Amino acid sequence: MSEARISMAIGRPDAAPVSRDKRFAGLIWAAIAVSIFSGWFVITRFSVTRELRIWDITALRFGIGAVLLAPLLIRRRATLSRAAWGDGLVFAMLWGMPFVLLVALGLSRTSAAQAASIAPTLMPLFAGIFAWAFLGERQGRQRWAGYAAIFAGLSLLVLAGTTTHEPPSLAGLGALAAAAAMWAVYTLLFRKSGLTPIESAALICSWSALLFLPAYVLFGLSRFSQAPAAEIALQAVYQGVLMSGVAIFTFNRAVSLLGSAAATAIIALIPTVASLLAIPVLGEVPSGVEGVEGVEGVEGVEGVAIAIIVAGVLLAPRRPVTAGPVEPRGRTP
Repeated sequence: MSEARISMAIGRPDAAPVSRDKRFAGLIWAAIAVSIFSGWFVITRFSVTRELRIWDITALRFGIGAVLLAPLLIRRRATLSRAAWGDGLVFAMLWGMPFVLLVALGLSRTSAAQAASIAPTLMPLFAGIFAWAFLGERQGRQRWAGYAAIFAGLSLLVLAGTTTHEPPSLAGLGALAAAAAMWAVYTLLFRKSGLTPIESAALICSWSALLFLPAYVLFGLSRFSQAPAAEIALQAVYQGVLMSGVAIFTFNRAVSLLGSAAATAIIALIPTVASLLAIPVLGEVPSGVEGVEGVEGVEGVEGVAIAIIVAGVLLAPRRPVTAGPVEPRGRTP
């Protein structure tokens, strides 16, 4: 797709200023989304390292989500255009079944803390780079400094995790990075789609269920008969209700109110919450990095990493001081 067509399809995000009331409401929605997403990494790893597999997690998430949200699509079938259904299919490819499978693959090969550090923390980096590369959007020094700080904090968290856990596999890292890139593209596309947050959630679940469930049944991928009922119930509630409905809706609301840059930057706080949740749920206690001068134990290393990420989160949503996007590189005015 050409640069001009990408710019027309995505639009220029975050062009209008955000009022104080909208910003506060957006932060509340983003906080709810962060809480659910953080728990998702922990809950998903809980099962993919036990009886259920990534196929079961995906089936529960979108199968239950599609059933719960189907009445909304039925009520709004007259107002949802073909273009809206087409947008929903694109969104399902970015934040639906492929996204869940990639993250689940990464979770099966890393710890919950490492996976939660890599995928959401890379989101604002990809969002900023894509907006700069394809839309010619000027990021400004503060945003680039924020992206650099987030990446530095991510590196420290991953390094801390590798001291007690095996280093994450290249396949796991690649899957998580690809998922982050897909999520970033989704945030850029959603604001200009004209869909409401709940409509987007319903379309993502419906398309994902239609594309995945037939293959899931046909190839006999289910392991429900081997898993305890409590584990299935836990995943059904978290994947099918919280993730497929509540999380997508709350994150979309945050994007609508804050803009894609700010929303994705705030999501970079997920590693902190997920790392804390992984301790009581999974027993994955992070370790300090030996040999780092002046830093002793997990409190020192992870404290520094978290502080750096928070600093990046505060810097990345800031608008460039200079107004207007730059001209696309390689073109004359």
